[in-house]
Amino acid sequence: MKKIFLLFAVMLSITAFSQIKVLKNETLTEIGKDNSVGLYKKENRYTFNYQDINNSNLNTFRSFSFIDLNGDVMGLYKMISDGFIDEPTGNISLELPNDIIELHFEKNYGQPTMQFIQYINKNKKYVGKSQFLNKKQLDKVFGVGTSKAALYNKPVKQQSAVNTQPTTPVQQTYTQPNAPASQPVKKSSKKTK
Repeated sequence: MKKIFLLFAVMLSITAFSQIKVLKNETLTEIGKDNSVGLYKKENRYTFNYQDINNSNLNTFRSFSFIDLNGDVMGLYKMISDGFIDEPTGNISLELPNDIIELHFEKNYGQPTMQFIQYINKNKKYVGKSQFLNKKQLDKVFGVGTSKAALYNKPVKQQSAVNTQPTTPVQQTYTQPNAPASQPVKKSSKKTK
């Protein structure tokens, strides 16, 4: 009787652990890639994958991702591109939902380059670093100048209560880079529904 009970228990545990659940295959669309740094998209979530050169094992790949709510991807591209023109004095820190990313700018052989530094799970002990990218490589990763640049979504509109009051134009004053500092230029922009 003990042998039958033991056999029944073993058979029950085998069937309980042998259940296979089929998961939905999530496909990512590649925006651009250069060597070991790539940008991928699924719906409005963008993911950067890179080979971690900070790790002695060169087969270590890391990633960080974020949701593009207000044109954040193109804002990141512009921030990096501006850093190539006017190199910041220190790293630019960006807080993502799961990680902290720093944009590290450095000149290599006289050419401006940029590197992603990732603090994994917002912990300064666990650091991943991408390879250095120049402007041409950055454009390739972001798909600039290719048909894949059309994959960038328009910003997602936040649903809010209907405003019954008319909107007024917002006035901003800024100085153009080539204009003398004493001649501010006024720019008017209207909010549309």
